[in-house]
Amino acid sequence: MSAHNIRLEVMKAIEGKVEGFIDSYLVPIEKIWQPTDFLPDSQSDNFFNEVEQIREEAKELGYDFWVTLVADTITEEALPTYESWLMDVEGVDQHDGPENGWAKWVRNWTAEENRHGDVLNKYLYLSGRVNMREVEITTQYLIADGFDIGTDRDPYKNFVYTSFQELATNISHKRVGQMAKKKGNTLLGKMCNIIAGDEMRHHLAYREFVKVIMDQDPNGMILAFADMMKRKIVMPAHFLRESGGSIGTAFETFSNCAQRLGVYTAQDYIEILSKLNGYWDIENLRGLNDSAEKARDYLTKLPSRLQRISDRMKIDDDQYHFKWVQANGML
Repeated sequence: MSAHNIRLEVMKAIEGKVEGFIDSYLVPIEKIWQPTDFLPDSQSDNFFNEVEQIREEAKELGYDFWVTLVADTITEEALPTYESWLMDVEGVDQHDGPENGWAKWVRNWTAEENRHGDVLNKYLYLSGRVNMREVEITTQYLIADGFDIGTDRDPYKNFVYTSFQELATNISHKRVGQMAKKKGNTLLGKMCNIIAGDEMRHHLAYREFVKVIMDQDPNGMILAFADMMKRKIVMPAHFLRESGGSIGTAFETFSNCAQRLGVYTAQDYIEILSKLNGYWDIENLRGLNDSAEKARDYLTKLPSRLQRISDRMKIDDDQYHFKWVQANGML
């Protein structure tokens, strides 16, 4: 049987478990938080006072912080791209009725993720610290440009990617929240922290998908994992651009801001890989074919190799001025 057909068989075989994954890793809509739980109530007489408090607390946060928060928000706002991508993955059949397990997961996961961009976007708007029109232009570009994360329609590669990426976003949101709280911005700290909690649940789910597939098809899964790491896990916003810019030109400068701030670094990338290697017990996999054995050896040695490279890396200190935020963090 071809690798393609094996993947379809495996996806079909474990589809029945997806309902359990939804119950375990997602929160019922009636019980989960909504953006308005954190933001000023526009129907309240206190609305303008609460907005003024947001604006005052926002003044304490620096330039790199705002660039990172804006880029995080734009990444979350590009959700339509991610849903359409995952709905096209082999084994995810949105045309097989509303109860298709994988399609149901993608829709419910999307519904949870959608709240992140909503709450951050509204906070940015109320803060008065960024140029919202420029933010909106970048968001529209990111959705219109789409993305290519190197997974094609392969479910194995897509689940490796989401396992990695959801933990990366958990780290980023958590650290942004910690920095906001340290500056006295309790509201933003709380918002980012609860978003980070959602991302962790999603990471645990996708990590479990890979583990279940590994039990069914260890050769195919470990080859897919190694292939993704050889390509490198690119961030969803790697096509980021500003108004008047070309595709991808804003991403590297944003990454430099995030690294300078310590929000998401090369060291985090290495540690995420090590954690996935450990959870999937890559080192102790046995009974693999020759190609998968080589892939396993590559993966077990990769963290040390990346560490040596990381130790020699230097972060660019040049502060690029984004159109989203002026140099002092103010309009």
